[in-house]
Amino acid sequence: MRKPASMKGLEKLGRVRLSRNFFMRDMLYSEIANFHGIPNVPDDPDLAIAAGQRLCEELLEPLHATFSHVSIRSAFRSVAVNDYGVENMHRGYNCAATEWNHSRHVWDRRDAEGGMGATACIVIPSFVERYEAGTPWQAMAWWVHDHLSYSEMQFYPNYAAFNLGWHERPKRRIWSYIPPTRGKLTEPGMTNHSGDHSPEYHGFPKLELS
Repeated sequence: MRKPASMKGLEKLGRVRLSRNFFMRDMLYSEIANFHGIPNVPDDPDLAIAAGQRLCEELLEPLHATFSHVSIRSAFRSVAVNDYGVENMHRGYNCAATEWNHSRHVWDRRDAEGGMGATACIVIPSFVERYEAGTPWQAMAWWVHDHLSYSEMQFYPNYAAFNLGWHERPKRRIWSYIPPTRGKLTEPGMTNHSGDHSPEYHGFPKLELS
């Protein structure tokens, strides 16, 4: 598929079904793009679609089947959108360096090692209620760690939103921006990385597959 050069082309891209419950249109929303009029459109739609399909099929669909609705906060970013976010970090636009985001939020670029990947920032409404009642964010982190083939997760204070990344060579690391436990939770080589973490998410549902 070529990069859309018309409204009809963008409409066609948006209609691409990435998985049973997710479409490409779900992944293209961006406050930065909308407010500043920067097209959030992939330069390489085929790569973006391929990466997005793996993200949806392997991570988002199991979460949807297990926890019900999954809300997409931010997913695909074009290079132009991410660059603008980096240039305006002083205005609170929290975008990491574009090259670092290749195969993360910038789905249509492979990373420096040639790897394909995709990230979406999500909120799980059914977990928000637990979180606001005192369940720690680590409960969701360890549930995903034990059940899904993720690459990276980063957790944020509002609604326990988290970046959830798929990569063809998964890094399997988790960190948080939520005080007072900001910092790294786990990565390969740490003593807490392997084993069963089910006591950390007692009462959570069993994995369901759609």
